[in-house]
Amino acid sequence: MRVNEKYSTLPAEDRSVHIINICAIEDIGYLPSEGTLLNSLSVDPDAECKYGLYFRDGKRKVDYILVYHHKRPSGSRPLARRLQHADAALAARPGRQDQPLPGKGGPVGAGEPEPPMDYHEDDKRFRREEYEGNLLEAGLELERDEDTKIHGVGFVKIHAPWNVLCREAEFLKLKMPTKKVYHINETRGLLKKISSVLQKITDPIQPKVAEHRPQTTKRLSYPFSREKQHLFDLSDKDSFFDSKTRSTIVYEILKRTTCTKAKYSMGQGEGRKKDPALLSKRRKCDEYGITSLLANGVYSAAYPLHDGDYEGENVEFNDRKLLYEEWASYGVFYKYQPIDLVRKYFGEKIGLYFAWLGVYTQMLIPASVVGIIVFLYGCATVDENIPSMEMCDQRHNITMCPLCDKTCSYWKMSSACATARASHLFDNPATVFFSVFMALWAATFMEHWKRKQMRLNYRWDLTGFEEEEEAVKDHPRAEYEARVLEKSLRKESKSKEKRRHIPEESTNKWKQRVKTAMAGVKLTDKVKLTWRDRFPAYFTNLVSIVFMIAVTFAIVLGVIIYRISTAAALAMNSSPSVRSNIRVTVTATAVIINLVVIILLDEVYGCIARWLTKIEVPKTEKSFEERLIFKAFLLKFVNSYTPIFYVAFFKGRFVGRPGDYVYIFRSFRMEECAPGGCLMELCIQLSIIMLGKQLIQNNLFEIGIPKMKKLIRSLRLRHRSPPDHDEYVKRKQRYEVDYTLEPFAGLTPEYMEMIIQFGFVTLFVASFPLAPLFALLNNIIEIRLDAKKFVTELRRPVAVRAKDIGIWYNILRGVGKLAVIINAFVISFTSDFIPRLVYLYMYSENGTMHGFVNHTLSSFNVSDFQNGTAPNDPLDLGYEVQICRYKDYREPPWSEHKYDISKDFWAVLAARLAFVIVFQNLVMFMSDFVDWVIPDIPKDISQQIHKEKVLMVELFMREEQGKQQLLDTWMEKDRKKDEPCNNHNPKACPDSAEYPGGAL
Repeated sequence: MRVNEKYSTLPAEDRSVHIINICAIEDIGYLPSEGTLLNSLSVDPDAECKYGLYFRDGKRKVDYILVYHHKRPSGSRPLARRLQHADAALAARPGRQDQPLPGKGGPVGAGEPEPPMDYHEDDKRFRREEYEGNLLEAGLELERDEDTKIHGVGFVKIHAPWNVLCREAEFLKLKMPTKKVYHINETRGLLKKISSVLQKITDPIQPKVAEHRPQTTKRLSYPFSREKQHLFDLSDKDSFFDSKTRSTIVYEILKRTTCTKAKYSMGQGEGRKKDPALLSKRRKCDEYGITSLLANGVYSAAYPLHDGDYEGENVEFNDRKLLYEEWASYGVFYKYQPIDLVRKYFGEKIGLYFAWLGVYTQMLIPASVVGIIVFLYGCATVDENIPSMEMCDQRHNITMCPLCDKTCSYWKMSSACATARASHLFDNPATVFFSVFMALWAATFMEHWKRKQMRLNYRWDLTGFEEEEEAVKDHPRAEYEARVLEKSLRKESKSKEKRRHIPEESTNKWKQRVKTAMAGVKLTDKVKLTWRDRFPAYFTNLVSIVFMIAVTFAIVLGVIIYRISTAAALAMNSSPSVRSNIRVTVTATAVIINLVVIILLDEVYGCIARWLTKIEVPKTEKSFEERLIFKAFLLKFVNSYTPIFYVAFFKGRFVGRPGDYVYIFRSFRMEECAPGGCLMELCIQLSIIMLGKQLIQNNLFEIGIPKMKKLIRSLRLRHRSPPDHDEYVKRKQRYEVDYTLEPFAGLTPEYMEMIIQFGFVTLFVASFPLAPLFALLNNIIEIRLDAKKFVTELRRPVAVRAKDIGIWYNILRGVGKLAVIINAFVISFTSDFIPRLVYLYMYSENGTMHGFVNHTLSSFNVSDFQNGTAPNDPLDLGYEVQICRYKDYREPPWSEHKYDISKDFWAVLAARLAFVIVFQNLVMFMSDFVDWVIPDIPKDISQQIHKEKVLMVELFMREEQGKQQLLDTWMEKDRKKDEPCNNHNPKACPDSAEYPGGAL
């Protein structure tokens, strides 16, 4: 076959061969064909191919792009000039069909010196040639473009023809809509009226997208089969497989297409040397799919194209533009998300993430309302709270013991009035109700999401998806294959060393034949990585994770020492206003330090978790993702919540008492809680960390970092671009614009920040009822921010099918269960709820809370201070202090067992433990009851799935009946034709005239 027939630029719908159009192969001397020249010299080829969305013929759609770097010899001319020079050479050379194939070498040009050989670049080029040749054999069509505005970057455009799409859709078992249309069961009676009213009310907040409108009919879906193409509506073959499906099919071909016949061809000619290591590696190249080629730098990027521009004048209408207007714009923050269009454009996995984020945000609305009510209840009852009124009453004249040694003096309890009143806003009886409510809210949210997920599975034809998940899960990763290859090479080198010392007998020739026959077996099936191979990585993981958790604890300890030393330093200040605001100043500055450290360590821990997962070399992408998620979540969970756990459960617990304090490093006295308890400080800590992470990490980082990376990449590419002005002002192709976008890095960071936020909302909600409100406000912005990032800032990701959110659901359930336990301990041990109940029902004389503050304070004789710990200025209050008070349940100094723990302490402790047990079991039971009452699959969805199965059976039964009737009709006709011949009437036989010997 002639070369210019096989590598034609014309449409080849009727041809049986695959076509390619490779432009500008400048370093191998390929002379383009006439079709290539005509395309390159046409008046406006870019407009004809819709600026990179189609091949040069303007008919074949670009389904995928491969990007590679190539080195041009210095002084190389632009492509158009080279093509003109080649045109003159072709006119003077009659045998153009005998020119060398692209990528097979040849003279660069008449009289041009040969560029110096770069063995590694030549190796990459050789792999690309072999890989692209295998893609051609797989049925794909390719077109190369090296004449781009981006200097040194080449693009390979890939198109999947109809027969390849059909073959791969059948192989992947893609469910496609058939011609059969059925009506969806609608609600009747009162429910129908209610749904119609709700639809009219919510119509202004519905996106103006066709896919989002309520559907009354649905097409029956069935896994695509070439034998049953008559079942599907193939009237428009160009739109039957949408762009998302086409790119998914091409990506599957790219993953499994390998270069297994690689033989390094360098070393030919004088003065060229062979690289033995590279030669050995090339000869042993077992399998190089697209993931391996990307990892080895053979290709620098691989991605599907966006549908077009999303803004600007004269922009053709496309799904990307529609998503930008109805989803990725801050002006539509009040509208529902067009989830079906998101799924259509980005695939099921990303669609499920945004659907989950939307459900989570909607469920935050009732939680926010209840949280606001609880907060307002605290505001309304603060003036009626007897304990805070007693603390603020200066007539009680309660003198408190110093908060630090020497520099701190005695102080009046009434000076902590503001803290006590603020604590009541969050430490009131309604807080207990809100904790129970949030536990049930978490269970309801999980059940609501499962039901929503089932609706999406039905709507997106994902029922029965498990088999496809197993097929994807078993595909090895590039790094795993590389490690296996390295292991096999080591084994082979060892066996060669043994064979050198042991002469091979002639009787072992059959073994060589067996080895030769087995050489084609997939390498990862013959050699696998065992736990012995991974033991160093496992040990490194364990040591690194323990070390990083220890670093987190050390930082928290450092902040504790900062708080203690700063409080002591501020106590020596001569300004009364500074001394009166010591607690607020120390708490606020310490929390800001914690916030900065958390944000920095989050980024560091994310990178370390990915590195630790990489050195483990998991076999599959699913295994890699799950291990990465586990490590990143563990490290970020410890990093984000350790300071909060300290304030909630450890601060003020191990202080000691006056005269016998507990010291850190024998010089820093442990911190005490305020007289109103540590709940107010916990609220401050939680609110600042939560809001700071949302504002700085989740929003500013997500906006600023991608834009900064895009700016740096564009400046770098502009610096590498040729200085030709005409070349520079030329409009960029679609694949060039997408190349400057940020690569898609997965959904793990998006899920992670939402899971951490879910922890803030549920784990310590007893101390901060407004957490759901701030989470709601953040998520309203987060949805549009993520949407804008996906539509405008990122390359289009490969669509991945998924029927659920994977391991994240289990993490959510675990956080929800942990929240019940933590809130039980917060209410019981951090707040004063239990001590108040114990006092009210056991010690109160008149059944009120009068005297509660005095009951919680113990007495200390100042003469019992240890040497060097008494205040330097004992007369700071204007009078001599004999007895000071401190918060604890201990015997008074005039008791026989002075300063020992009193019976009141054990009574309160028993009540606290009893409350934890009752609260935990009661709330767990109620959560499980909610889980049991609400079915996972909505009744109407289960009916629709059953109806689809029945309709599918009926469809195939009618098809079989039609085939049987057609077969019976043919047999009847054949029988009638044979009857005259059987009656010995030759003239009646239709074949007697054609065949003189009689009918056949």
